[in-house]
Amino acid sequence: MNRIAAIQMASGSNVQGNLTEAARLMEGAANAGAKLIVLPENFSHMGMEEEDKIELAESIGHGPVQEFLTEQARKNQVWIVAGTLPIKSDDSTRVYASCLVFNDKGELVSRYDKYHLFDVQLTETQENYLESKTIKAGNELVWFDSPLGRIGVAICYDVRFPELFRKLMEHNIDIFVIPSAFTATTGAAHWESLVRSRAIENLSYVVAANQGGYHVNGRETHGDSMIVDPWGNIIDRLVRGSGFVLADIDLKQIQSIRTNFPALSHRRITIGNKNDG
Repeated sequence: MNRIAAIQMASGSNVQGNLTEAARLMEGAANAGAKLIVLPENFSHMGMEEEDKIELAESIGHGPVQEFLTEQARKNQVWIVAGTLPIKSDDSTRVYASCLVFNDKGELVSRYDKYHLFDVQLTETQENYLESKTIKAGNELVWFDSPLGRIGVAICYDVRFPELFRKLMEHNIDIFVIPSAFTATTGAAHWESLVRSRAIENLSYVVAANQGGYHVNGRETHGDSMIVDPWGNIIDRLVRGSGFVLADIDLKQIQSIRTNFPALSHRRITIGNKNDG
């Protein structure tokens, strides 16, 4: 069974409380047959202030959150795509927002540092975000092989940059995972459209695990975690609240769609410009 799950939470500033909730949801997903589980962005901590994450940052390979993930992967015999957690950088004022991947033996097998940082102002709701103040951007795209297929990793704001996904498609990705903490405002406007578009244009599964609900720091996230098939159909979704969504990954379906609808091979990368002068 190639079953995958996406976890939805409303994380707060209490790390242990968040981990307890994540453990409960992962156990439920594993009991439902999931072999790979995707956690949302900031699953272990959403602080009262953005700078709070700096104090909690762990060195890669060491720290209580990474120990928790190793234990959960072994206990539940699942692969875990661990949303994001703060990992120390060489800049004492900024951390990496790192998505770590653990196999079912609890071994760290992959790491992706968030590439695009969310520096925006939402005038409608007077929300201001400046991730680059406390987060250092990554500089490498990441994919890894799993028992369910080849997986490409993106995080939240990355979903707005289709060129990132097309670059990853050079490695024949089967599944994209997108841990996120989309705001309620931008999520209501764009979340479903963006997630389904990344699936449709790349003829790939997309597993989008989102934060969803009200947070103690006053922030509201959109939720609506979903798993989308390569034809753009939503297989499962959770609009609000804590929980998980499930889907079976069919690699034969991917191959069949790409054979019968070979849009990926029809791309024309170089297009000349007409010069009227």
